[in-house]
Amino acid sequence: METPKHKIINGYKHIAYQYDTPSQEELIQKSESFYHDLDQRRSVRDFSDTPVPKIVIDNIIKAASTAPSGAHKQPWTFCVISNPALKTQIRNAAEIEEKKSYEGRMSESWKRDLEPLGTDMNKPFLEIAPWLIIVFKKAYDFDENGEKHNNYYVNESVGIACGMLISAIHNAGLVTLTHTPSPMNFLAKILERPSNERAFLLLPVGYPKFPTYVPDIKRKELKEVSEFYL
Repeated sequence: METPKHKIINGYKHIAYQYDTPSQEELIQKSESFYHDLDQRRSVRDFSDTPVPKIVIDNIIKAASTAPSGAHKQPWTFCVISNPALKTQIRNAAEIEEKKSYEGRMSESWKRDLEPLGTDMNKPFLEIAPWLIIVFKKAYDFDENGEKHNNYYVNESVGIACGMLISAIHNAGLVTLTHTPSPMNFLAKILERPSNERAFLLLPVGYPKFPTYVPDIKRKELKEVSEFYL
């Protein structure tokens, strides 16, 4: 008997999910390959100004937008900046906040924990990287009549989308760095975002400068980050 291509559930059309069951060998190979590829991902602070085609950024954002979200509200906006004047404005504003953080907001233990990473209050990558992607979360949306509608699990949804965005950047062969100057409300002001949007994460995107050096640090082992109940 042929499987129906769609069915109605709660009055809404649902389509048949297309899925080819892989063998156990394929499961193992794919999962291991994906892990080893992602294990090469590093946070990079030294960028080249070599241009990256916009179509690549388009595809990266489309990949991130496949993320699951509460009630499928997709409560995110990806603001993409290549304009040099805007990048300079963002860098200047970010470094003001970073200076305040390093000189007063951050505890001494926090700053000690950051020392192995080689980070400081200067953020030249905000001007050098060919693209900046600023992810905004939307606590609510407006319909075509201007009526306010709540979104659900906003932080969780946007966090998942950001993880997929970072993976997509790496998969494309580019590098990035998660940057969260605090507070981040200057980004909404500079980009003139609507009142329902709040900056969540800033990602410079591009090629690494050559040569580039990253901290010699290790990730936790599987047994340190997991518990199995068999």
